[in-house]
Amino acid sequence: MIIKLPRSDRSLYDYELGRHEPVRLAQGSFQSRTAFSAAHVVCDPWADSDPLNQAKIDMEATLAYRRRLWSLGFAVAEAMDTAQRGMGLGWDGAKELIRHSIAEAKAVGGHVASGAGTDHLAVRPGLTLEQVEAAYEEQVSYIEGLGGHIILMASRALAAVAKGPDDYERVYGRILSQVSRPVILHWLGDMFDPALAGYWGHKDVDAAMQVCLNIIRSNADKIDGIKISLLDADKEIVMRRQLPPNVRMYTGDDFNYPELIKGDEAGYSHALLGIFDAIAPVASKALTALDEGRTDEYFGLMNKTLPLSRHIFQKPTYAYKTGVVFMAYLNGYQPHFRMIGGAEGARSAIHLAELFVLADEAGLLSDPELAAKRMNLILTLSGMN
Repeated sequence: MIIKLPRSDRSLYDYELGRHEPVRLAQGSFQSRTAFSAAHVVCDPWADSDPLNQAKIDMEATLAYRRRLWSLGFAVAEAMDTAQRGMGLGWDGAKELIRHSIAEAKAVGGHVASGAGTDHLAVRPGLTLEQVEAAYEEQVSYIEGLGGHIILMASRALAAVAKGPDDYERVYGRILSQVSRPVILHWLGDMFDPALAGYWGHKDVDAAMQVCLNIIRSNADKIDGIKISLLDADKEIVMRRQLPPNVRMYTGDDFNYPELIKGDEAGYSHALLGIFDAIAPVASKALTALDEGRTDEYFGLMNKTLPLSRHIFQKPTYAYKTGVVFMAYLNGYQPHFRMIGGAEGARSAIHLAELFVLADEAGLLSDPELAAKRMNLILTLSGMN
């Protein structure tokens, strides 16, 4: 099968599909690593509302995608940045999503952890630490009231109001003292969200890490683990080796996850990754191989996905959600390529065409004929064929 794809020099070339067999896996059963997929949301294209400020979620299609992830062995990280949290999805929409997702997880035996943050709190002059704490408390209380597991998200409001490390230690200490079960902390680098620059009270990553580690050590019985997304494998390994024994590292490094999950002589990382949403079949098969000691197969599968992941997460990194949703569209998991906030326009057609090729090469186009048809539709709408 041949499809004409565009290059950045405004030319077209013939790309041959079918040279790479799609990876197929009916049931995930890996055990040695806990792997959360931060899952995307499906926008309701029939909703007659402002797509920038009042976009609606197609809840059934959104939950169907989570059922797919659970069937492949993944846990779901709900209402995170992959779901456009704070980037189109507000707290009111997140509450509805979290409620439905927790209920669905209970019904099918899946595991879900949900993001609790402060995104309903406007960042404005005069904001206080007490208001940040109250905002965290409101969201934590809502999720725990549903029987949910907390991912304590980084806070734009806290980043804006905190005067130094002591303020972070105060806020996190207060919230962690109240939770009913251990939480996953969430350190998101400013490449994912520029408003989080200088988190933990330092722009220097090493100094910030020590503040975070102090908070973890002081509250170790209330912390299941920490997910860091710094796109720096060396920094993650340094931090991983300093964690208390009962606290897990969850890699959020979408550039270096194969080696970090495999680990070294001093330990390994579990995972909480946005890219798992897009590469779930291959990643599930790879993690099963790792369970069974087939390391070469593990790396063979995972490393095939790295060019795709690095492409999806290229700068501006926060636009990666567009590529994740495009993958779901190509593979027929949703009937359209519409996103909350109109984010389908955050990447160029050239970028999407390259994504198409890298997905095929990684064995991630489950139905190449359908994927080619949908790629052609996007190119037609872009004026390229």
